[in-house]
Amino acid sequence: MQIVKYSEAWKDKWDGFVLNSNNGTIFHLQKFFDYHAPGKFLFDHLMFVDHGKIVAVLPGELKDGVFESPVGASFGSIVTGDLKFLMAMKLVSTLLDYGRNNGINEFMLTSAPIIYQTYPNENLDFAMLWQGFQYGPHYISSAIKLDPNRDIIQRFQSTVRNNVRKGLRNEHISVQISERYDEFYPIIEKNLSKHKVKPTHSVEDLMRLKTLLPESLKLFMVYYRGKAIGGALVFLCNKQVALCFYNMMMYEYAEFKPIHRVMYEVAKYATENGYQYVDIGVSQDTAAENPMTPNTSLIEFKETFDAKTVMRNTLRIRL
Repeated sequence: MQIVKYSEAWKDKWDGFVLNSNNGTIFHLQKFFDYHAPGKFLFDHLMFVDHGKIVAVLPGELKDGVFESPVGASFGSIVTGDLKFLMAMKLVSTLLDYGRNNGINEFMLTSAPIIYQTYPNENLDFAMLWQGFQYGPHYISSAIKLDPNRDIIQRFQSTVRNNVRKGLRNEHISVQISERYDEFYPIIEKNLSKHKVKPTHSVEDLMRLKTLLPESLKLFMVYYRGKAIGGALVFLCNKQVALCFYNMMMYEYAEFKPIHRVMYEVAKYATENGYQYVDIGVSQDTAAENPMTPNTSLIEFKETFDAKTVMRNTLRIRL
């Protein structure tokens, strides 16, 4: 086995491997990275190749001796197929040898939560810990475990249940899967400005992503008398999980509880289309000095939708 630096000639094989892997997501695809402007990141993606065949991939960036994954994406770390224990050990030892031989001083790898795996498998995490990696920051995410045999609304907290039902009865409120990013983006900006935060993406970024991955982005818009009052942009990350990346509303229409209504619609869509989870995203206090500081009120809000905590874990090693 050897590690080979990614080049454009491997693009189709890389993306094909990710799409058929056990733990890959759209955030590991080269097609996803193409939405970034050229030169924004100095990507140094790596491939584990055995007898000319990809057996694992690791997207990331090498900067000042530190290899970090993800960069320019939500999830990173090593993507594998159905990974046996001894292969996991070999992948990690091969990576560490590559780092020592190529001037890498540190690896810092953050993977998707375990719910993104088709078959839960922690061989890789153990192999990394056994060979010297240690845990870095952990980030709290909240996910709803979907179940087609359970009524979605009944799982919500009573206040949320009542608000969803009221919205469903209101003939002036509708939810549509839309292409109107031009309507949604101002809501994102206004919503986040209340928290002194800027959107991760520009509207041009979102349109570019929609062009590159048309089946992987679903925009749910909430309308009141034809006016956009909220919405949720969902990334269909893999066959397992739908990630609610932006979930926003216009606060002047808060009385109609657009977030409650759109979360119901997202959970309903994901359940009907065979997904196992809806990930509602991380809940950290971005104003705190410690990046792990939990935003308890946001976590409690997500729990009203029967969401449970899952973690985005970082493993790091200094060579």
